[in-house]
Amino acid sequence: MGSHQRDRQLLREAEGYLDLALSDVGGELPLPMRIQLAGRCLHALDLLSDKMAQRVHAVMLRGHALKISERFEEAIACFETAAKIDEENIHIFLALAWCQKRCGRLDLAIRAMEEGILVDPTEAILFYNLACYWALTGNVAQTVVYLGRALELDSAMRDLIPAESDFDLVRDATEFQALTTVIV
Repeated sequence: MGSHQRDRQLLREAEGYLDLALSDVGGELPLPMRIQLAGRCLHALDLLSDKMAQRVHAVMLRGHALKISERFEEAIACFETAAKIDEENIHIFLALAWCQKRCGRLDLAIRAMEEGILVDPTEAILFYNLACYWALTGNVAQTVVYLGRALELDSAMRDLIPAESDFDLVRDATEFQALTTVIV
């Protein structure tokens, strides 16, 4: 089997393990099982040729496997590398910010979302996540601005707000209530 064909097979194997780790068939898999599957994904990625391992798809797979394994600092490094390779992929910014939030770096999570918005200012999920991160800082004004924009872009986002714990710090603020209360 040629090197290129072997690399493609290893990528498919890594994708398969990651898909299994993220699957919710029959309910969410227990964390130890997800970490084990993520480890198998990482092992397959470790066997890639250097050239293939540096491609954005492989770097993203590695980042997601590390994220599942709760190795957030290592995942951040992968997503930062991926962002340098593919500056137009908003999913990279979403994953990067998600990990930075879990490392207690809301400032960097906010920056990642702002960079994502520069790439695609029509993607509601970027504004929604940015509102979440601002809410976690307690900044009501910024939360309302970005959540308002998310709702303008996709009104279905309104359904996510009641269960979103990120908004708990600002939920009782008058401005937040005015934005999120639906008058029938």
